[in-house]
Amino acid sequence: MQSRREIISRIKSVKKTRQITSAMHLIAAAQYKKAQVKLSTALPYFRKIQDTIRDILAHSEKFSHPYLGKQEPSGEKRVGYIVMSGDKGLCGSYNHNVIKLAEECIARSQNSYLMVIGNVGRNYFAKKGYNIDVEFLYTAQNPTVYTARDIADIVLKLYNRDFLDEIYVVYTRLISALSQKPTVMKILPLDVESFEKKDSGEGFHYQFLYHPSPVDVFNEMVPEYIKGLIYGAMVESYASEQGARMTAMDSATKNADEMIRKLTLMYNRARQSQITQEIQEIVVAANSL
Repeated sequence: MQSRREIISRIKSVKKTRQITSAMHLIAAAQYKKAQVKLSTALPYFRKIQDTIRDILAHSEKFSHPYLGKQEPSGEKRVGYIVMSGDKGLCGSYNHNVIKLAEECIARSQNSYLMVIGNVGRNYFAKKGYNIDVEFLYTAQNPTVYTARDIADIVLKLYNRDFLDEIYVVYTRLISALSQKPTVMKILPLDVESFEKKDSGEGFHYQFLYHPSPVDVFNEMVPEYIKGLIYGAMVESYASEQGARMTAMDSATKNADEMIRKLTLMYNRARQSQITQEIQEIVVAANSL
């Protein structure tokens, strides 16, 4: 059995660890709420752009556009992947799951172009010998519209200049604070089927006129739509990371409490054993006299 001094030292160490995990849980909870507010604030603007693109596709004459799909390339498709991981660990399997999904996607493409958001993903892919074409550092912990716009500009340039034929975002979709799911989302070319929406038949229906033409408006709307997709994925990934960290730190705090309980029980037994031994020594000494 361990001595009382060793057990007291272990209890102090576990209590210090518990203070850290408890504080990290509270910080993650605050950041999770902040990310939710960011996401809900951006949704109305993003949905309006989405509705505009849907209206153009539904009520305009059919037109061909690079954003709706290019001609099939003669060789292997050049596919770009934007992988969104965290900048930090201690968030359970959050980083592992999204990186694993990204590796599966990359393995299916012989000609892939890798763009990484987050230090954890960057360090992993660099260690594994992947060729990281674009790095977006220190953006996972602070998703902003301006950062999303810069990333969208780079993505659109690569697509418009025919460096890439398809572009996907690999991120973690937020289901709830306790549940997150790694997801692959195609951002270019646009999936026309996702914009198809049947009218409900209720209320008034208006036909909008676009100036100078629906195609010109479409040209202006798509970059904003791509920016919204990337920003939404960044914020959702950040919220998922905080939710995973909340769960991990809550579990660690509960484990620390259980360990403290067991160590305290061991300490009480050791203390009782020492007291019993001292009483026996006194009795033996008294009998010898």
